[in-house]
Amino acid sequence: MKRLYLLCILVWLSITTLWVNAASEGPVWEIESLTGEGQFVSDIQGQVLTATNRVMVKYQDEKIGRVMLVADRIRLNRITGEAIAEGSVILERQGQYWTGDRIEYNFETRQIKASSFRTGLEPFYASGKGLTLNLTNQTYAATNAVVTTDDVAEPEFRIQAKHMKLVPGKSLEAKDAVIYVGSVPVMYFPYYRRSLERHPNNWVLNPGYRSVYGPYLLTQYNWYASDQLAGGINLDYRVKRGAGLGPDFFYDLGPWGSGDLRSYYLHDEKPGTTPDGQPIKEDRQRISFTYQANLRTNLTAKVAVHEQSDIFVIRDFFESEYRKNVQPSSFLDVNQVWPNFSLDVLTRPQVNSFFETVERLPDVQLSAIRQQLGVSPFYYESQSSAGYFRYRFADPKLNDYAAFRGDSLHQIVLPLNWFGWLNVTPRVGERLTYYSEATGRGATTTDQTRAVFNTGAEFSTKLSRTWAGARNRLLEVDGLRHIFEPSVNYVFVPKPNVLPPQLPQFDSQLPSFRLLPIEYPDYNAIDSIDAQNVLRLSVRNLLQTKRKGEIDYLVNWALYTDWRLSRRIDWGLSDPRTSTRIGQTTFSDVYSDLDFKPRSWLTLTSQTRFDPSIGQWSEADHFLTLQPNNTWSMSLGHRYLRNNPLFGPDYGDNLITSVFYYRLNENWGVRVAHQFEALDGTLEEQYYSIYRDLRSWTAALTFRVLNNRNGSEDYTVGVAFSLKAFPRFGLGQDRVSPSSLLGN
Repeated sequence: MKRLYLLCILVWLSITTLWVNAASEGPVWEIESLTGEGQFVSDIQGQVLTATNRVMVKYQDEKIGRVMLVADRIRLNRITGEAIAEGSVILERQGQYWTGDRIEYNFETRQIKASSFRTGLEPFYASGKGLTLNLTNQTYAATNAVVTTDDVAEPEFRIQAKHMKLVPGKSLEAKDAVIYVGSVPVMYFPYYRRSLERHPNNWVLNPGYRSVYGPYLLTQYNWYASDQLAGGINLDYRVKRGAGLGPDFFYDLGPWGSGDLRSYYLHDEKPGTTPDGQPIKEDRQRISFTYQANLRTNLTAKVAVHEQSDIFVIRDFFESEYRKNVQPSSFLDVNQVWPNFSLDVLTRPQVNSFFETVERLPDVQLSAIRQQLGVSPFYYESQSSAGYFRYRFADPKLNDYAAFRGDSLHQIVLPLNWFGWLNVTPRVGERLTYYSEATGRGATTTDQTRAVFNTGAEFSTKLSRTWAGARNRLLEVDGLRHIFEPSVNYVFVPKPNVLPPQLPQFDSQLPSFRLLPIEYPDYNAIDSIDAQNVLRLSVRNLLQTKRKGEIDYLVNWALYTDWRLSRRIDWGLSDPRTSTRIGQTTFSDVYSDLDFKPRSWLTLTSQTRFDPSIGQWSEADHFLTLQPNNTWSMSLGHRYLRNNPLFGPDYGDNLITSVFYYRLNENWGVRVAHQFEALDGTLEEQYYSIYRDLRSWTAALTFRVLNNRNGSEDYTVGVAFSLKAFPRFGLGQDRVSPSSLLGN
């Protein structure tokens, strides 16, 4: 018996060697036993091989690609490529799987024959009998076939036909077709044809009730013409507000670009008022157009136009969009990139008069990316721009103004390394800016030429140490590496010959929750440039470990602040309560950014800001995420912002948020989310959702309560459906944008 077993091994090795040598001049063949007990028998010429006891054949060809055939028994002719596989057969080709009890397949011609089969190319699955392949048009024909989007043994929704033609990933044609829901036949078609593309025609329905709408039904018919053109038609009705409609188009012109065109119109029966108390017109609409193209190598163009009838039309009817971008801008941007330079042409008009806008008509900018000067150790970078700008206010009581501005910055940088561990980068630069005399009713400045000198240096290093033997089961620690990165960035800018109040303010310094850049060209508030003498101090600690064979972080902590050796007035910032300019303190707020991940499923994110001049916290954002398994997950957040006059007379936050999801079983899940403002004890938002898995579909019933602080609460109940094969919502979208479950 041992001699026979040894003989089989020798025969198999000789056959494998023969095939590999032959494959050097053509396709590559591999055959192996999956159980370790495979038996291989070859004819005398070595052309036909019979393998049993669960074996696998792999075939690799430059034209066809990779094909894999697995079965209990395979008879293979290496010369013709014909294979007969029997017993739990699996055939995988180009990402598509075919299964059956007996399949005949030709590796050379790709011909398939099967008495019975099952196949799947997500999101469609099929089964049937008498499978054959037409090589001319790559069409599969089968009898007594079933097609479904439900990947289970007994699909809930299916199409069953006596005769069917299938083009994988393209289309199916069926004769004598019956549509089944469960075991109930619901419709008969003598002839049925359906596209299997990723975007077939379909209806989307969102019924519900909202206090400000009354009962509503939001519908959209999505259509697919080709890979180049698709779209949808919105047909909505809200009992208290009226009917709304509008088509959407999505186009892809290949190398000529892609984008979309969206429109919507509603004759609103209760439009409400603007922030200043003016009535909103009943005819409300929005038009949105986007376009993006790679015109040639490194040349791109982007266009966006967002026109609205009033300031609140997006808020009232497209809440998810409104929460992402309260004030969408319209622009044309063309960008050309070369190895060392980039040219950018930006045009931005004021499309909506109720949005304050700095018009750029246009703004042309040429940037020289940091590059070495010949063989010298010096590097050069620059940024030059020219444009005509007009400040358009939303308030008609304020007067607009406009001017031409030409700006040019040139800087020399010298990267050095001292002692093998200290990186030193001194820099020196000069900026020259010309402003024409301002025009318009709000003009107050004459033509000016400003010169700005700047210099400074950055000092940084990186130190690390490793403890390979460190272990801790509680924190999932398998070895530790500590990386320590301190840096000091010094910037000195003497007082320019022209101060910001003497210049028109287009690109001015705006209030920010984070530290703004201090060095050029990153500091882009061109019109607010003033003297600077400051040190930016920062340190970063990174603690890494291994989890599941991959590097993961345990702690990632950055601490930074500005030490102002000379304090100055922030000309662009003023206290709205007193209209006085706000001056700098010796030290800026101290910022801390911390990510702590004690377990692979537990993350704590913290961003804090401490004001050392008064000894109080200015801001604190904390977010805790727990996702230990696919049964439940939870997140808790807290945002504290001390009242800051820069952002408004009563601007401040003490906000607590929570989200909890629990999967009750394979079919049911619940999600609860709250947003509570502790400053005035208001529960601002409440979301309660129930999810139901309907095999081929998913459904969500959502109840929401909004407290608008005007003496009334806004209640909404909405139902959302999504076909698994073509999901409406991306992964986690209900968490990021819960209002999308309500159709808004």
